[in-house]
Amino acid sequence: MDDLTGFQRDLLYAIGGLEEPAGLQIKDALEEYYEAEVHHGRLYPNLDTLVDKGLVKKGELDRRTNKYELTDRGRREVQARRDWEDQYLDELEGPESETG
Repeated sequence: MDDLTGFQRDLLYAIGGLEEPAGLQIKDALEEYYEAEVHHGRLYPNLDTLVDKGLVKKGELDRRTNKYELTDRGRREVQARRDWEDQYLDELEGPESETG
């Protein structure tokens, strides 16, 4: 996952948190998180990159709408990233301070 942009990682997290979302559902989730508009010209090329890397599977909901889901590899990559983040976040929290 070290070759992905932050936006691409966020796409993986959004896809993993939704049930076979369409592109517009992913777009809405990211816009809510970023509190800014996500343009189609940014969204779909990055989704295609994730598909090309084997992290996301793209299928059809209907003739006009695609759905996306994490592949097994995509899930493993997300979990590995979360494990890596957790080791550093645990360090930030440190031991509970005693008051008294």
